[in-house]
Amino acid sequence: MSQKVLLNSKEVTIILHRLACQLIEKHLDFSNTILVGIQPRGVFLAERLKQLLENEYKVPEISLGYLDITFFRDDFRRTDKPLEANKTQINFIVEDKKVIFIDDVLFTGRSIRSALTAIQSFGRPSEIELLVLIDRRFSRHLPIQPDYRGRQVDAINGEKVIVSWKENDGEDVVHLVTN
Repeated sequence: MSQKVLLNSKEVTIILHRLACQLIEKHLDFSNTILVGIQPRGVFLAERLKQLLENEYKVPEISLGYLDITFFRDDFRRTDKPLEANKTQINFIVEDKKVIFIDDVLFTGRSIRSALTAIQSFGRPSEIELLVLIDRRFSRHLPIQPDYRGRQVDAINGEKVIVSWKENDGEDVVHLVTN
């Protein structure tokens, strides 16, 4: 097994600032925009972006929620191992809001398809966008593309992209792992 660093801590920080600026450019004051982190790993990216937008760029009161897609996945009954659901926490109205799904890696697109189904339980958004830190562009099973991407990676099926966050893993780093 070999491992290559795709992004170090400094590069992750630069990308987070760029993504925050792109969001500000499109959404300005965020009064009608909601950030939704896809559980489990998209939550770390969503929280970081919220902190940056509020603390560094002085955007007031951004709504942030967490969406668990476990039971909306098309493969949740196809595994023998027990499912471990995460917590959905959406404490605001989604109806007629602009929702930005946030996830760490866009791979096949199936998680985002599940998120599109799951969010309907909370109302009908006026618009849904997708922000990802890593876009694995040659791996799609569904026609889903990000509106905002930190970095595009050409990884083949035997390779994995592993995103580590300092809040959970002790450091900000993205690795490409080959078996």
